[in-house]
Amino acid sequence: MTSDLLAPLDLAFWNIESDRNPMHLGALGVFSAHSPTAGAHAADLLAARAAAVPGLRMRIRDVWRPLSLSFGSATREEDPDFDPLHHVRLHAPTADFQEVAGRLMERPLERGRPPWEAHVLPGEDGVSFAVLFKFHHALADGLRALTLAAAILDPMDMPERRPRPEEPARGLLPDVRKLPGLVRGALSDVGRALDIGASVARSTLDVRSSAALASEPSGTRRTAGVVVDLDDVHRIRKTVGGTVNDVLIAVVAGALRRWLDERGDGSEGVAPRALIPVSKRRPRSAQPQGNRLSGYLIRLPVDDPDPLGRLDSVRADMDRNKDAGPNRGAGAVALLADHVPALGHRLGGPFAAQAARLWFDILVTSVPLPSIGLKLGGNPVTAVFPYAPLARGQSLAVAVSTFRGHVHYGLVADAAAVPDLDLFARALTEEVETLITACGS
Repeated sequence: MTSDLLAPLDLAFWNIESDRNPMHLGALGVFSAHSPTAGAHAADLLAARAAAVPGLRMRIRDVWRPLSLSFGSATREEDPDFDPLHHVRLHAPTADFQEVAGRLMERPLERGRPPWEAHVLPGEDGVSFAVLFKFHHALADGLRALTLAAAILDPMDMPERRPRPEEPARGLLPDVRKLPGLVRGALSDVGRALDIGASVARSTLDVRSSAALASEPSGTRRTAGVVVDLDDVHRIRKTVGGTVNDVLIAVVAGALRRWLDERGDGSEGVAPRALIPVSKRRPRSAQPQGNRLSGYLIRLPVDDPDPLGRLDSVRADMDRNKDAGPNRGAGAVALLADHVPALGHRLGGPFAAQAARLWFDILVTSVPLPSIGLKLGGNPVTAVFPYAPLARGQSLAVAVSTFRGHVHYGLVADAAAVPDLDLFARALTEEVETLITACGS
C-alpha cells in the first residue's frame, strides 16, 4: 500500500478542523436534466467512476511512530475498504438546491474514510438536478478538487499533461555538499518568517471591522449563490482599469456596505480585513497533491460611499500586495506552516484555528474553472457555485468563479449569525448595477 506524508499546510488544515468548523471545500454544480430520472442516473455514474480514480480512494491516517521524524504527522494512503457508496449519496427531490447545500456543508466529513462526498440533489421540477461536491482541504486545494471532480464527470478534451519528472530518492540526511546552501536558505526562511509574523502583528493593531462579521460558531451553515454577467464586469474594468479580480473584490466591499446599512449595523468607519488566497502551485506542477497557498491581506473600503472610490482603493491595495509578492506581508502567513514541525501542528491546531479571527475578518477567494462545457450523463452544467470553509469566529466567506460567460459567487455563512444571507446575495447584484451606472456604461 503506497502512502505519502501530508504537506505542512495540508497537515495544518487537518488539525484546525472542529465539529463546528469543518475544513472542507464545496462546489454546487447545477445541471440541466434531459429526463426526470437524470439525477438518479448521475448518482450511479458518479459511484461507478469514483472507484477508478486513485485520488478518491485516498484516506488520511495519523502517524504516531515513536522516534520518527514524522511523529505527529499524517499520511495520505489508499483505503483498502473503499466503497464509493459511502461517498456518493442520492437525496430526495428538492425545490431549493441552496437550502439543502447549506445543511450538507455544515456536516464534517468522516475522517476514517477518504474525505470527500458527492451529494446528488434531484430537482422537483424534473428538468434540473445539482451535485454538491465536498473535499477536505487536507485532501485537495481548489485546483486539485476540480481535477478530482472532473475525473468523475463525463470525459472531456483537456490539454495533454506533460510527463512528470522522476524525483530522486530522499534520504534522512542531506548531501553535505549542499549544507552551505541549506544554511543560507534556512536563515532566509527565518528572516521571511519574522517579517511575516511582524506584518501579522501590525495588521491586528488597527482593526476596523464590524460585529456582523464575527460570531461564536454555531456549527450551522447557510449557502447562497449569485450569478453576474461577465461582460458587465469587463465593461467596468475597461472603464476604470485594473483587473477582473479587482472589480469582483470591490463588488464584495460594496455589497458589505449595503448589507450592513440595511440590517441596521452601519458601515461608518468599517474597513474589514479580507484575505485573498494566492495559489503558489505552478501550472502542470510535478506535485499532484498538497496545498501551495499564500495570500494577500487588504482592507475592504466599506466605509467609502463612492463606488468608484471603493474600486480605486481595492485596486491600489491589490497592486501594493502584488508588488511585494506572495511571499511577504501578513497575507503570507500560510507559508509559516512550512516552518512548524508535525507535532507542532498537532498540538497547536486548536490555537491556530482560534487565531484566524485576529488575522482577517472575511475570506474572498477565487476558484479556477475550465472554460469548456462540463456534463454528467450527457446533462450539461449550467452553473457552478464554489464554497469556502468558514474560519472559526467568522460569520461569512465568499468564493467566486467565472464559468462560460458568467461570474458565480458562492456564499457560506454561519446560519445563526447571518439569517439574512439572501440580503447580502441581493446586495452583490445591486453593487454590480451601481458600478455600471457610475461608469456610465
